[in-house]
Amino acid sequence: MARSDRVPVTADDLLRVVRLAVDLLATAPAVAWDRRAGSLEWTCRETADHLADDLFAYAAQLGPRRPPLDGYVPFAVSGRREGAPVETIRTRPEAGPDGVLQVVEACGALLAAMVRTAAPGTRAYHGFGNSDPEGFAAMGLVETLVHTYDLAEGLGLTWTPPGDVCARVLDRLFPAAPRDADPWPALLWATGRAELPGRPRRTSWRWYSAPRD
Repeated sequence: MARSDRVPVTADDLLRVVRLAVDLLATAPAVAWDRRAGSLEWTCRETADHLADDLFAYAAQLGPRRPPLDGYVPFAVSGRREGAPVETIRTRPEAGPDGVLQVVEACGALLAAMVRTAAPGTRAYHGFGNSDPEGFAAMGLVETLVHTYDLAEGLGLTWTPPGDVCARVLDRLFPAAPRDADPWPALLWATGRAELPGRPRRTSWRWYSAPRD
């Protein structure tokens, strides 16, 4: 059951975090983007492309008049190399970090626009539970929050996102996450990226994207 006092995740939350992430990542030197992104097996550039692709894919799920309920919109996907993420959206090879970040910001804006314009009763497929527009905004936020953390680790930056947004994302997608910890460390724990006092780092995790009601 959804709590009556739960504050929903919004398109404005998504745009706010995407823009903060892009502004931070833009301060990294161009030579750093070939480094590995934190604990991932991908480079920073590959991780940013993956983030853009996730944001685009979530927007696409909300786009059809009859959104798919049993699979993803069937865009073709491919990878740059063996072991790299497979994706539909990819920055042109000759584009530098500024181009990569422009693609991320554009895809974030696409998802925010779809969240704003889709009817609240819209449902579309996701492997962790068919979801509504708010859920897709929250999923886009998880992708942005945690992959910016991965990127910041690889690029030598510090990423401290807004705690109020992290709290709303936890409330929407991770109902079993601890509420006795600050929201940002709790989200890192929930997504297998950090430990909390008395709670070891998770080796597997998922979110719950079905509407809370």
